[in-house]
Amino acid sequence: MTEAAGDTQPTNPFPPVRPDWLARRIEPIVDPDYPIVDPHHHLFDSPMWRYRFDDFREDLNTGHNVIATVFAECGAMYKATGPEARRPLGETEYVTGVAAMADSGRYGPTRVCAGIVGHADLTLGAPVGDVLEEHIAAAGGRFRGIRHISVYDPSPAIVCTMHLPPAELLGQARFREGFARLAPLGLSFDAWLYHTQLPELIDLVRAFPETTFILDHLSGVLGIGPYAGKHDEVFAAWARDLRVLASYPNVNLKVGGMGMHITGRGFHERELPPSSEDLAREWLPYVETSIEAFGADRCMFESNFPVDKTAYSYAVMWNAFKRLAAQASKDEKAALLRETAVRVYRLNV
Repeated sequence: MTEAAGDTQPTNPFPPVRPDWLARRIEPIVDPDYPIVDPHHHLFDSPMWRYRFDDFREDLNTGHNVIATVFAECGAMYKATGPEARRPLGETEYVTGVAAMADSGRYGPTRVCAGIVGHADLTLGAPVGDVLEEHIAAAGGRFRGIRHISVYDPSPAIVCTMHLPPAELLGQARFREGFARLAPLGLSFDAWLYHTQLPELIDLVRAFPETTFILDHLSGVLGIGPYAGKHDEVFAAWARDLRVLASYPNVNLKVGGMGMHITGRGFHERELPPSSEDLAREWLPYVETSIEAFGADRCMFESNFPVDKTAYSYAVMWNAFKRLAAQASKDEKAALLRETAVRVYRLNV
């Protein structure tokens, strides 16, 4: 989501979370005992976003059997002082504390933040290796990888970060020099970019076949600004490039993030929140294309909460994912809802 780099945006670009509106859509839980892993959520405590451990626990306690989660960096709790390169370590220390609380068992059975994806500025080049090692040391065996956000579009109508990365970040020499430090340390890379930038990611993947990649949020399929009203054209371009990306076996895909306003679906503007049947129907072409390209064993459903909470509740979202997985085989269903995340993030659950 957010990241401490680039030009600061003055306001939160996301629609607000509206609990009263979300409460207008309550559903029975589909297959409530089925064990699932949420491989992508955030924790915040800032004037723009407040979604702390207790807030996440409220969503976890709405009926689904979430056995473990993976925290994804979001610029939370950076250190206020010290060298700029080391400030993201504050986020890892904060999340490690939350994970320790969850592991005590006093806050429910879910192993919250069993895996941690943090941030380090890869444009530091080779010296970023020292920061990566500090992340690993701080996380108590939970640190799994880095996310360095690269979402960029020249249209001012498309903003989904509070800090804008530069164009063509993934191709910069210093970025790649820093990126080369990930695999030797056993760290993966979470990529967050728009569908128009998939060729940039393909080029990076081609250059680093030994690194494990995870593409977040289906690559952010755009449907606002200059992409509004061009659904068929956008879908065709996304599917074409996604299939090329899937030809590289070291790439995995997070299937989610489809509640973000940048998709142009306008869930947050509807009179009533969408039902899980509504979501499953609208998401089906993307999910089918993703599984066809990557296989279920390289796809994982994700919540992207609280960002996607602007569009639907945690309970309804997982109901939708379970509906989408219902026609899959037993092994495919397990992969989509749990096993891919366990394997890719090496979770001990």
